[in-house]
Amino acid sequence: MKNNKKSEKLISTLSKIIKKYRTRQNKTIYKISAEISMNKETWREVEYGRKDLRFTTLWRIAEGLDISADKLLTEVIKELGDDFSLTDLK
Repeated sequence: MKNNKKSEKLISTLSKIIKKYRTRQNKTIYKISAEISMNKETWREVEYGRKDLRFTTLWRIAEGLDISADKLLTEVIKELGDDFSLTDLK
C-alpha cells in the first residue's frame, strides 16, 4: 500500500471514530464545534476524512468528546491493527 493510501486510511479511521463518539453524545457538529470554539466546517472536514489534523487540533477534539487524546489514538491503533505503518520500515 502506498503512503498516500496509508495516510487516507489513517485519516478515514480517525474520522469514523470521532464521529462515533460525537453521535454517542447526541451532539450535532454545530454544538460540539461551538463548545470547543472550532469552526463547524473544520469539524465537518475532520468527520468526512478530508482534513489531516495537527496534533493540537486532535487534542481539542478529544477534549470536546470528553475523552483523552491517548484513548482516541489507542482506538485508532486498535482499529488499524498493530502492523499498520505509514512507512515501509516495518
